[in-house]
Amino acid sequence: MRPAAATERIKIRGLVRIPSVLFGLWGTAVSLKALYDLLLGEPEANLYSSRKWEFITQEQWLRYGGFELAYGLACLGLAWALWRYSRFLPEHVERTRKPPEFELFG
Repeated sequence: MRPAAATERIKIRGLVRIPSVLFGLWGTAVSLKALYDLLLGEPEANLYSSRKWEFITQEQWLRYGGFELAYGLACLGLAWALWRYSRFLPEHVERTRKPPEFELFG
């Protein structure tokens, strides 16, 4: 049994920084792939068709690449906003530990 006056430390800032890092990594990966698709890439359908841009037009491919870039940049923007927001939060909070409502072997 724990004493009733025990305190626990809860990390608050880290709860916001973890998704910030995840959004940043994902946004970077998606943005880099979008830039590759827009500048150098082409759809896989071009490899299997008799003529290039027969199944997917270049306009459709650029629209897809633009959407992909917008999505990646939105993820990066969200990561930046979460990181900035985390600066206003305390590093950790201490509170008294509540006794559990349910004891398995009690």
